[in-house]
Amino acid sequence: MKTKLLTLAAAALLAACASPTLQIDKSHVSENQDSRAQFLILHYTVLDFDRSMKVLTTGGKVSAHYLVQDNPSKVFQLVDENRRAWHAGVSYWAGATNLNSASIGIEIVNAGFTDTPLGRVYAPYPQKQIDDVIQLTREIVTRHGIRSDRILGHNDIAPGRKQDPGPEFPWKRLADAGLIAWPDPEQVQIKRAIYEVGPVPDIHWFQQRLAQVGYQTPRTGEFDVATREVISTFQMKYRPSNFAGDMDAETAALLEVVTTPGGMVMKQPRAADSQVRSDY
Repeated sequence: MKTKLLTLAAAALLAACASPTLQIDKSHVSENQDSRAQFLILHYTVLDFDRSMKVLTTGGKVSAHYLVQDNPSKVFQLVDENRRAWHAGVSYWAGATNLNSASIGIEIVNAGFTDTPLGRVYAPYPQKQIDDVIQLTREIVTRHGIRSDRILGHNDIAPGRKQDPGPEFPWKRLADAGLIAWPDPEQVQIKRAIYEVGPVPDIHWFQQRLAQVGYQTPRTGEFDVATREVISTFQMKYRPSNFAGDMDAETAALLEVVTTPGGMVMKQPRAADSQVRSDY
């Protein structure tokens, strides 16, 4: 009995000595704030659904906020949007680096590519899966006020190192849904006609314009492997029928329109695109 009383007394003494919970007044809220999520990054998994779920939820250092199943299409949330997922890796866009800390990641179940004797073949995306990706994207960017020019592919922020979501991903459908801007086709046609009869801009021009878009681009003045990889990434988005990375007339036309004020068309302008933010 004596031991029990001593134990209870010690517990009471410790409780009395413990620091009280700090009382915080939350009645005042600053207007000067926004979401930490400034980018939305789209990926493909290169694995089937079961293996994708296992990789993204157990062990290792890979995760994403969402996983979109292929057949049947279904959306799974794996990480709270207010927490950091490990999906971007070494990354860069328009001066921003290490985008894990400032982005939301969506992994899309897709086989990626297969190398065959006839070349590399990329797997298509089911229409219903893309429908779900579009709806999920719309909800996320609305919640966080993410600008349309910050809805990106993994390859955009890591060209050469990554290819996802690949040339089969229908970026034009996101443009048609009013989520991203798209090059004005009439302006592209005019510029292409000019470049087809005249000289295509030189490598300095391509490197400068690609950097202006946001890509981490060499400024060597040489048509090196890294520059070709950035051009190929740009082509995967805007001209997926040919993404060999060549400096051709159509690519020059697209790149000029993308980087010229008034060249990009937004079907349904979003409030986030008109907001002035002080981060970059």
